[in-house]
Amino acid sequence: MKYDVLRVLGMVVMVVCAQALVRLLVDDGDRGLLDGLPGGFLPTLLAYAVLTAAGVLLTGWAHSRARALGRR
Repeated sequence: MKYDVLRVLGMVVMVVCAQALVRLLVDDGDRGLLDGLPGGFLPTLLAYAVLTAAGVLLTGWAHSRARALGRR
């Protein structure tokens, strides 16, 4: 059960951050959830990229752990 929750959490983080990353690339004035992050465009772009990668990694890790336990 906990790996299913972690998988869903990873997917949500991945989708939200990937959507914000694309939106930032299209309109560099709209920084979305990380609007308060100091530094401007580049730190915000890197933060969204890192959070998207973290969501992908969390989803993959949770999937492999659930599969190793014979759940999926």
